[in-house]
Amino acid sequence: MLPTTTQAESRWYLLAQRALEEQPLSLEQAEEVLHCPDEQLPDLLAAVYRVRHRYFGNRVQLYFLINAKSGHCPEDCHYCSQSRIAKTPIATYDLLDADTLLAGARAAWQRGAKTYCVVTSGRAPGQQELEALERIVPEIKRRFPLKICACLGLLDEEQAARLKACGVDRVNHNLNTSRSFYQQICSTHSFEDRMRTLQAVKAAGLEICCGGIVGMGESPRQVAEMALELREVGAHSIPVNFLHPISGTPLEDRNELNPRYCLKVLCMFRLTNPRSEIRIAGGRELHLRSLQPLGLYPANSIFVGDYLTTRGQAPEADLAMIRDLGFEVEQVPADAGTNADI
Repeated sequence: MLPTTTQAESRWYLLAQRALEEQPLSLEQAEEVLHCPDEQLPDLLAAVYRVRHRYFGNRVQLYFLINAKSGHCPEDCHYCSQSRIAKTPIATYDLLDADTLLAGARAAWQRGAKTYCVVTSGRAPGQQELEALERIVPEIKRRFPLKICACLGLLDEEQAARLKACGVDRVNHNLNTSRSFYQQICSTHSFEDRMRTLQAVKAAGLEICCGGIVGMGESPRQVAEMALELREVGAHSIPVNFLHPISGTPLEDRNELNPRYCLKVLCMFRLTNPRSEIRIAGGRELHLRSLQPLGLYPANSIFVGDYLTTRGQAPEADLAMIRDLGFEVEQVPADAGTNADI
């Protein structure tokens, strides 16, 4: 997708050039991307692809997620089927046993994922959960060439340091939305609580995986505010979720997204965070629909498999999509799997 003369003169080409020259976009410029006229969307994608290609080529990194503890959450996050206020009939269980977590790691490796995401519900990890992870993470890494990303809720510095010591590579802790909109989606903890967790993660020397959810009633400006907050915290990896309205949650009737706006969101995140991994996360299949392949022109990562309590498309369809684009899955090391007998 090389730019034509018209594209090279476009506003979007100039913004992409700013990103390539490491000149941060302003809030107004970021919001402008979200208001891109639909007829200019091909130009925007072509311009943003130049930034994606500079840092990631045509490689796509795959992630695999396991819902390691489900339900029992005392928080009131309005988007979540696992929260205490949700009336959604979901499976609830305590932390999965070691054999099940190892089986999940094997599935991640077999599907070509480089990162295995272990996610638990709840406000923060308990002592027993931390101890269990301290036992299982080294075993996973001994058997499989996977990065481990832990998503465990709020953390303090001591807990983050323990995760680092046992072999966790990065922690996912999403801001979820902008500071100015946060009280509209959660009252049991604050935006500042989440920022303190990110500070603890950074202090421990862990990589930061931090993103958000689009489509919860926030304004385009508030989406842009979140993207700039992520730039400030130095997120290595940014999962961009599009709200999957789940029956039984306060946001069950919220469905305001269309595929074209979702593509503009991905473009904006790439321009504001040019060196960060941008992952198309939850809601990809629901909201991008037939335009899913175009999402990989700004983004360079996807989940392969299911999400927490919602289903993803078949891994075979994801791999076919990547091949059809002429892109390639970022490969695990050639000697992978030598210890992968479980």
